[in-house]
Amino acid sequence: METIQTDLAPKAIGPYSQAIKAGGLVFTSGQIPLDPSTMQVVEGDIQKQTELVLNNLKAVLEAAGTSIDRVVKTTVFLADMNDFAAMNEVYASFFSSNKPARSTVQAARLPRDVSVEIEAIALAL
Repeated sequence: METIQTDLAPKAIGPYSQAIKAGGLVFTSGQIPLDPSTMQVVEGDIQKQTELVLNNLKAVLEAAGTSIDRVVKTTVFLADMNDFAAMNEVYASFFSSNKPARSTVQAARLPRDVSVEIEAIALAL
């Protein structure tokens, strides 16, 4: 197993890694809309938050030596399922050529009371 860490994504705020590379796969921890430089939640609507989450996820995957194009599965956690369409619009722009398997669930509460969290599993290079 290899622990993945990059300063281009938010530091882990608990006893976990940004990602783990193992068995030809990269498993990311859930990313929330934290600005990596300030570690503060980004203000804005679900689309702005989703864009930051996916950019953070992309940075972690690249630090692991893979890319968002090699993602095979994501899990999206939403604080409000009414945000699904707006989140999905941004999500689709990141996964236009590769459409990974996905689960989307509404969570009763997310870390730091954010609106969206996304985790991924990708093929390692």
